[in-house]
Amino acid sequence: MSLLSKVQKPDAQGRIQHVTPESVGWRYVGFDAYQLKKGQTLQLESGDKELCLVLVAGLASVKTLHAEFPGIGKRMSPFERTPPYSVYVPNNDKVEVYADSDLELAVCNAPGKGALPARLISPADVGVEQRGKGRNKRLVHNILPDDKPADSLLVVEVYTNEGDTSSYPSHKHDQENSENETYLEETYYHRFNPEQGFAMQRVYTDDRSLDECMAAYNRDVVTVPRGYHPVATIAGYDNYYLNVMAGPVRLWKFTWEKDHAWVNSDAYPVEK
Repeated sequence: MSLLSKVQKPDAQGRIQHVTPESVGWRYVGFDAYQLKKGQTLQLESGDKELCLVLVAGLASVKTLHAEFPGIGKRMSPFERTPPYSVYVPNNDKVEVYADSDLELAVCNAPGKGALPARLISPADVGVEQRGKGRNKRLVHNILPDDKPADSLLVVEVYTNEGDTSSYPSHKHDQENSENETYLEETYYHRFNPEQGFAMQRVYTDDRSLDECMAAYNRDVVTVPRGYHPVATIAGYDNYYLNVMAGPVRLWKFTWEKDHAWVNSDAYPVEK
């Protein structure tokens, strides 16, 4: 089964990506992306899932069974590099999204327990940090990290400049009942500036029983069921990706691949 989900033309609902546990062969993470026209309405039901609706680009009004969030959104492109507006929705809820402008919407889902209310995650609620050094720098927006309330979901945005790497040094989080890792399935929703760009992403295990390298283009999704998963950008094209993670324990614990962990050390960047 391919780990790359290619973008599709919008269906009647405007959906361009549809990743489910059944389509991937895993247990927790689901992901959909929509391109809605101004004035279009999207109806969703969460069922046994919790949702995190991320306004990747555009403006919207969102209504659930018990809450309303009118007139949200600010950035019109993810490459404005400002934190997004998002809405958390518990399971057994209904959602109506009205596109106040052309809207690119990501709908992240994972198993929910229904103990939390729907809430707005504003840009002020998003933790912003710079990670890495040298050619391994990235800007991170922590939309739904493990220290914020949710049942399963972890959601984060990452920006990587042209010619740089991210999700690197190679790391993995695929072991259950481990002191050093948590089992977390993960999706990458890729965007590029300019839009015709692409990045290379490799997904591989220590024993190479899984070893795939793929070119992800604009609005493609890479699924990571296990193993390491670094991203390398191409000169001329800045990269944005939206990560969704979930597993049996809502905690992000990972281990570095030993061969490349030195990139975190004072020995890097090496003077040439």
